[in-house]
Amino acid sequence: MNWDDLRIVAAVRDEGTYAGAAIRLRMDETTVGRRVQRLQRALGFRLFDTADGLRRPTRQCEMVLDHVEAMAGHAAAIARAGDGDAGLAGRFRIASTTGVAEEILSPRVCKLLVRHPGLSLQFLTSSGNVKFSRWQADFAVRLRTPEKGDFTISKLGEFKLYLFEPAAEGETEPVICAYPEDLGPVPETQFLKSRGWQEKARCITDNTRIIKDLVRTHQAVGILPDYFSADLLSDRRLRATILPRRRDVWLLVQNHLKQDRAARAVIDWLRDCFGESRA
Repeated sequence: MNWDDLRIVAAVRDEGTYAGAAIRLRMDETTVGRRVQRLQRALGFRLFDTADGLRRPTRQCEMVLDHVEAMAGHAAAIARAGDGDAGLAGRFRIASTTGVAEEILSPRVCKLLVRHPGLSLQFLTSSGNVKFSRWQADFAVRLRTPEKGDFTISKLGEFKLYLFEPAAEGETEPVICAYPEDLGPVPETQFLKSRGWQEKARCITDNTRIIKDLVRTHQAVGILPDYFSADLLSDRRLRATILPRRRDVWLLVQNHLKQDRAARAVIDWLRDCFGESRA
């Protein structure tokens, strides 16, 4: 397998056409197409589908490109090896919910990246769980107890949950916000079910920002984590009730990264992020 062929695949993904990739890489368009075809034969699967005049990566191609990006990071680290102080280097993917990424990780990430110029982080935000068995991420921060697998699991911490309701009664019943059914086991859903509210919910979402936007109208009921609730707790037009159960936060790490110095720095940073948020 030729590293240069992989670099071409990344360019086609970014530009959307063989012509665009050829301009970017300063080579002939026919050469780009021929090299992609050669790599497809070597791999045994198609890399791109054509739609609306653009070449879009297949699912297998996306998996290949995840590794290509990691290889590019390692290549850059090799290039810096002769520097006086090469420091830590690596490219890592962190999967988490959007709320955790926005409220806990992103406010603190610049400090880490400035301290270690050789590090690069890619944030993968989703309410669903990444599949570690498919190498979709290097680290994952999960709010549900993960199943056992070929990765290391440790507890990062826990956070409190608040039920927010309008402090004053209105002319109409407040809108109840709830998570989708696939999040049934979480404390928020269990609490709403215990009150008989889950089946009455009229705003169904796994996005905490949407729930917060409704709650702050003073016409909705919703449950939110403490790291997302500071301004709501000081709002006199809302009544806040702390839930008896808390949400645990788990860290998943690919096993091969446990002894990697750069990965250890990212793991320590993740732990510090949650330690600071608790403080």
